[in-house]
Amino acid sequence: MTVVDMTNLPNILTFIRIATIPFLVVIFYLPVSWGHTAAAIIFALAALTDWLDGYLARNLKQSTRLGAFLDPVADKLMVSIALVLIVGEPQFQFITIPAAIIVSREIIVSALREWMADIGKRASVAVSRLAKTKTAMQMISLVILLYCTPTSPLFITIVGYILLYIAAILTLWSMVIYLKVAWPELRNQCD
Repeated sequence: MTVVDMTNLPNILTFIRIATIPFLVVIFYLPVSWGHTAAAIIFALAALTDWLDGYLARNLKQSTRLGAFLDPVADKLMVSIALVLIVGEPQFQFITIPAAIIVSREIIVSALREWMADIGKRASVAVSRLAKTKTAMQMISLVILLYCTPTSPLFITIVGYILLYIAAILTLWSMVIYLKVAWPELRNQCD
């Protein structure tokens, strides 16, 4: 069993982010008026730790292979679970399409990165600025949509929808860029 290095703050934050996921789910489904608000706050704080752990890893020179592996896993778990929670809500009728796009892209790009790492080309599919923008858009939209209930003002719900659809468009765009970069390698493997 591996013991977490308790002096590596970025990795600790990543583990905390993963550990908050069950609490997010339970609180979201609590039959209380504040459940969605609390879930949105938990998600927002977890999203902030995503930024913070990367910032600290770079500035404290505490980047590790474990952190490089776990950070995107934590992000994908958070986003996927939040999307599942939101898709299951009856007031969100048109969320399935962007949710499916976002989850599908994450699976495709993760597999692509793993394959590119296998052939020694991982750096060519490193996280881009567009992908960071996409992630920020996803996080903001998901905070809003986790907060929303059937009694929330329509304006807030619409803003959440719009931001999630923008995130889905950015998601597709960034996937196309990654695939375009990897295409020569993919084509070589088919020859």
